[in-house]
Amino acid sequence: MSDIISNDYRPSEDEPYMNPRQTEYFRRKLLRWRDEILRGSDVTLRQLKEEDMRLPDQSDWASAEIQRAFELRTRDRERKLLSKIEAALKRIEDGSYGYCEETQEPIGIKRLEARPIATLSIEAQERHERRERAYREE
Repeated sequence: MSDIISNDYRPSEDEPYMNPRQTEYFRRKLLRWRDEILRGSDVTLRQLKEEDMRLPDQSDWASAEIQRAFELRTRDRERKLLSKIEAALKRIEDGSYGYCEETQEPIGIKRLEARPIATLSIEAQERHERRERAYREE
């Protein structure tokens, strides 16, 4: 299936929604994103292993510690993102990718381009956020 689209292909609203070309496009996009995150994680792990924690100056040590904490928080967010990417890849495999989990309506090409891991249409996402705000205010 990977030969059904060229590297310069972009999905459009003018073609059938979630046709094989579109699903392959988003599958590739998700795989590239996942690979990019994994490469970044490898670099961070290598850097953390190579760092010498015996810095002579306390302020240097504190700065290094803050930087490490920041990197670890970033990697934790990326770990959560990886699980969402994997879930999106599974939805591509089972044929549910691109459709809202609440309404089963198409999420839309533009939204998926901006957020390929989206599971809700814009309308459903807005309803979800309004409910969340209301719940927090109670």
